[in-house]
Amino acid sequence: MFRSRYLQSAAPSAPTPRFIALSFLGTVAAIGLTGWLSHISGAPWLMAPFGASCVLAFGLPDSPLAQPRAIIGGHLIATAVGLLAGALFGDSWLVCALATGLALAAMQLARCVHAPAGADPLVVIVAHSSVSFLVSPVLLGSLVVVLLAWGINNLQRRGSYPRYWW
Repeated sequence: MFRSRYLQSAAPSAPTPRFIALSFLGTVAAIGLTGWLSHISGAPWLMAPFGASCVLAFGLPDSPLAQPRAIIGGHLIATAVGLLAGALFGDSWLVCALATGLALAAMQLARCVHAPAGADPLVVIVAHSSVSFLVSPVLLGSLVVVLLAWGINNLQRRGSYPRYWW
């Protein structure tokens, strides 16, 4: 009794090979497309937090953190907080810490928490990004991730993604 009770895993079962293949395809497509658009346009479409967004959007599409509201709204809010904090207070470690905390609070208030967006204030503060970063890569890249997630995830189960748009 002791042995079986404590040795059993509470982890979810492994996804099907089809789900894994489509998750892989979606992630490669989203990061590949944003990278390619950056290459051909000369404008940034790609940022590191999108890799983590893809893990949620394609690997855990039922999660509240993977819904379009969270992906798009979370990235926009967190980036805006980072841009404002950096513009007003500089790029110190303390500003980075406060901006990340404020970004989380703002996402919570707006009901669009997206864990990967927690990195956005750090990205924009350290890079001294301009306000245009909100459009490209944040808005445009978020839209790429969401639209591909909509297409790829619905190959799994028609009508399964998103659970809600906004």
